[in-house]
Amino acid sequence: MELRHLHRFLTLAEELHFSRAAERLHIEQPPLSRAITELEQNLGVKLFERTRRGTRLTFSGQVFLEDVPRIFVALDQAISNVRAAEQGYHRTLRIAVSAPLPPTPLASFLARCREEEPETNIRIFETSSPQQLRGLRDALYDIGLARSSSVDDGFVAIPIWEESMYLAVSVRHPLLTYKEVPLPLAMGYRLIIMDEKVHEGTFTQVEQALTMLQCPPAIVERVTSTDLMMTLVAAGYGVAFIGEYQANSCKYEGVIARPISDPCPRLTTYLLRPSEVHTDPLQRLIDRLSPAPEATEDDV
Repeated sequence: MELRHLHRFLTLAEELHFSRAAERLHIEQPPLSRAITELEQNLGVKLFERTRRGTRLTFSGQVFLEDVPRIFVALDQAISNVRAAEQGYHRTLRIAVSAPLPPTPLASFLARCREEEPETNIRIFETSSPQQLRGLRDALYDIGLARSSSVDDGFVAIPIWEESMYLAVSVRHPLLTYKEVPLPLAMGYRLIIMDEKVHEGTFTQVEQALTMLQCPPAIVERVTSTDLMMTLVAAGYGVAFIGEYQANSCKYEGVIARPISDPCPRLTTYLLRPSEVHTDPLQRLIDRLSPAPEATEDDV
């Protein structure tokens, strides 16, 4: 089994169309078909079904698709680690990030890591929530940063950063007459929200805010990126929830952010880490993120 076979499998699994997949791979369709046939013969299973309606993954193909990307992540990490060693780094620590996260505390944390342990190479991986959990479970990442507190056995989720919730609206929106927007009033307008499959944590926390309302809002779009969300807000398609840090640094033309008046849940970022930490460098990394313990009377 060759890596090129796996690469072609991934491309076809994403496109589910032989011609488009071959075009992406810059090859003709027959070599792609041969590679898939050879891969299926090596595995002894059928990965794709071709019908008049198109191409689809079999159940075996879906199972295979869950595992194959980890091979390329591990290979990429091996290449990065050896190059980091050549550049003088003593070790590499891997952080999986499920965006969007507050940029200011994240930048401060990374700067502190570089200042205090310059010999440690910190690698950041942007992932979806499901990919992050699988990567932590398979030891592809050392820790995770996410808006979701969902973890597998052997891991814990610790709240580390909190921020107020803001509403992003277009520059001519009638809600701009309010310095703080009442949540029920905001929900009279169409809502643009992060897709649950990609940003589960943000979706869940926003959903908590919506449960406070007797009348749920009309969700007009579900998006996978902040850029697209802000583009639609600027175009007047609807309003969107964002965090305080993002609101304060909002530079999207045609968008203004207003705080939401109480009561409204705060957006929380979680540190996802192993229950037991076995190396000092990783423990120091976690300590930089973990909130300081509250003082007791004995400490005073």
